[in-house]
Amino acid sequence: MTMETVFICQSDALEEGGKGVRFSVMAGSDEATGFVIRYAGGVHAYLNRCAHVPVELDWNPGEFLESSGLYIMCATHGAIYEPQTGHCSGGPCRGSRLRKLAVTEVDGKVIWTPDDYVRPVLA
Repeated sequence: MTMETVFICQSDALEEGGKGVRFSVMAGSDEATGFVIRYAGGVHAYLNRCAHVPVELDWNPGEFLESSGLYIMCATHGAIYEPQTGHCSGGPCRGSRLRKLAVTEVDGKVIWTPDDYVRPVLA
């Protein structure tokens, strides 16, 4: 199944180690959010759902990285995830990972390619 790409934001909306951009998705049959951040010069996107318990990660909208800017952190459980892989390297879900979403940057835009499980919300 081929999905069309979805515009998420302008590239300059994401600062290295700064706030992320949230966007609405359908995860299976559930409404949810995805998010994209800039880390190590690239863009990385995930389903906004902790691998331990399915709660959103950000403590304030768009605030996914902990204070050093080196890890994504779950505001509820304190689990820390590697921004480039989504792998949990500390906390109650150690060894698990976030669900990565396919994003690219094209002509100053961040573009998401949905998959069979995480899809756009239909209007």
